[in-house]
Amino acid sequence: MTEPLLHRLVRTLARPVAESEGKRARLHLLDWLACVAGAIGTEVAAAARRAGSDPVERAAALGNVLEMDDVHRRALLHPGPVIWPAALAAARDSGAGMPDLLAGAVRGYEAMIAVGMMLDAHHYSLWHPTSTAGGIGAAAAAASILGLSAAETASAMGHAASLAGGLWHMRHDDVLTKQLHVSRAALNGLWCARAAQAGFRGPAAILEGPQGLFAAMTANPGPLPPADAWLIGAVSFKPWAACRHAHPVIDCALQLRGAGKLAPPFRVETYADALRFCDRPDPQTELDAKFSLQHAVAVIAAGREATPQDFTPQAIAELAELRAAVQVAECPAISARYPAHFGARLNGLELVDTLGDPERPLDLAGLNAKLAMLVAWGGLPAAEAERAAALALDGDSVAGLIALLADWTA
Repeated sequence: MTEPLLHRLVRTLARPVAESEGKRARLHLLDWLACVAGAIGTEVAAAARRAGSDPVERAAALGNVLEMDDVHRRALLHPGPVIWPAALAAARDSGAGMPDLLAGAVRGYEAMIAVGMMLDAHHYSLWHPTSTAGGIGAAAAAASILGLSAAETASAMGHAASLAGGLWHMRHDDVLTKQLHVSRAALNGLWCARAAQAGFRGPAAILEGPQGLFAAMTANPGPLPPADAWLIGAVSFKPWAACRHAHPVIDCALQLRGAGKLAPPFRVETYADALRFCDRPDPQTELDAKFSLQHAVAVIAAGREATPQDFTPQAIAELAELRAAVQVAECPAISARYPAHFGARLNGLELVDTLGDPERPLDLAGLNAKLAMLVAWGGLPAAEAERAAALALDGDSVAGLIALLADWTA
């Protein structure tokens, strides 16, 4: 009898998490806190305050708001805003310490990314992988921190896979549904782990079974990735406040501007998914602008830095003339390298990998600068950046992290 995929994945999750992976997890924790801080003043944060009093649940709605959350290219999903709320809530509720929190997060990233890598292009055309695979990763993180057995962990992940969902149609309206995709994935995964701990058994073959996730949501699912290096090491950080599909052209534009060669007309060539998601010559809302290749080029051409303020309604109005000078097209060669590489060509300058990718990492100074910028954008005191960095990078207090979120989301 073939071993279910979830059982195989659970066995890979059981391997030891080294100190190096724990240090890497701290960087992603820092990055998630930065994203939460930057979203404190948004309508999502206001709605989250009205919806509930739990600071972790409130924070779970904020990590993706600014489109600056970490991303795994091959899996096409954002682990940070899903894994960290589930991990922190599990650690708070169980009394686990920082080592268990970090190890659980590493395992959550692993499970979420591994499932995401098995999903295919058909899935991505209709379903939001951060949502569909996210609950499975959140369940894995919580199960690790709660100390669940292998069988209980598989049950938790099986429950989460059975509840998976999140349709891309929400992109067609000016709504906040995407943030519910992210927060519900985190909190459902946590709830599934608690249910498994209480004795609720879950379906082991829910991924590959005849009425399972792959049958319902994919055309040609891929294999389970090999258990080599932990997958958290392949996650990219996002320096700019836009959809990840817009980052390659932002990077190109910055390099051209630095060389004094960024001038209209602008010719963008990139991969097909970047056009599918981000060919928006006339954005109407802040979210539209973050998903607009045309606006991304205009931002840099105008001397801006692609921070959150560059995607506001005021910026949209001010950059209309520059956006009109941008033409976009698919480049088959760049599409062929995707999703292993998110690339673009702008006015002849081509980049294969983007700043923040493992091939061109964003260093600690860059991450701290991002944190400081987003703390300021969120309207928090500058000292909160130092507080967050100390807790994430060197701290050993889960309670301190929860208190930070309580103060920020009050």
